Amino acid sequence: MKLGVFIAAFASMEFEAVLDYVASIGVNAIEIPVGAYVGDAHLKPAQMLHDEAGCRELKAKIAARGLSISALSAHANPLHPNPAIGQPHREAVKNGILMAEKLGVETFVTFSGCPGGAPGDMTPNWVTCPWPTDFSDTVKYQWEKVMIPYWKEINAFAEQRGVRIAIEMHPGFCVYSAEHVLALRDAVGSKNIGANFDPSHLFWQGVDPVFAIRRLGDAIFHFHAKDTVIDPVNANVNGVLDTKSYSDFINRSWIFRTVGYGHSESAWRDMVSNLRLVGYDGALSIEHEDGLMSQKEGFEKAAHFLQNILIKDDAGHAFWA
Repeated sequence: MKLGVFIAAFASMEFEAVLDYVASIGVNAIEIPVGAYVGDAHLKPAQMLHDEAGCRELKAKIAARGLSISALSAHANPLHPNPAIGQPHREAVKNGILMAEKLGVETFVTFSGCPGGAPGDMTPNWVTCPWPTDFSDTVKYQWEKVMIPYWKEINAFAEQRGVRIAIEMHPGFCVYSAEHVLALRDAVGSKNIGANFDPSHLFWQGVDPVFAIRRLGDAIFHFHAKDTVIDPVNANVNGVLDTKSYSDFINRSWIFRTVGYGHSESAWRDMVSNLRLVGYDGALSIEHEDGLMSQKEGFEKAAHFLQNILIKDDAGHAFWA
């Protein structure tokens, strides 16, 4: 396994400065944002897709520091029913896949998306309960009429280019659990679609990531190292469905934390061990979204925490067996 980082947190830094910095902390792999919600500060596909020399230079800069690219990411809502949002997000997904092909990157990370609740809607509609039956009808429409047709088309586009699609399980979008990843995979009929496994989004839903890892198995294509803490004061009064701003830290039922500040070292060791059990040997890509720490402190604490937890070498022959 490799120690990785999602460099969206360092959008204000020059690319080479980011590479020097993360390499100095012991990172082996970087995940590069290429559009939509996470921006494209360090790699702009619309320009780079037509710049052969620029692509060679970018790859050389990364390799010179002993780094590799774990994934390209366009965290997007390609199913957004407002064309002013949906169309550029769909372009970000396609350009991200093309950019991954051009750079020889195997994995592209994004969201499943969330459409409106019915034809003609202009805002996404995320459903969290089955009744009244309007909600069940909405989910059926979203999956069968919008999401599955879109991902059949885009998966074929990606598969032809040797790029895997790693859907991040994220509440607010149609795919937010292991069950949904596997359902989409089956509906599309391709093992080229899998998961970007981010335990932070699962913790507050009451999911045990170890069980989800075992359920997904080889459908895990990429991994985000990010933690969550559930506030016992607020959650025990209000539950975990919380629409307050992510920056309203003291009043929210849960907040994102850097790795180790939400769950124990033992919990993270169990996740890493189970990733090894199901055959995942890629990067644990640190995603900094801890509002109680600076980017630098949150990232560095996560990196130091994970250094002794990662399983880096091949297990080799079980000589005792």
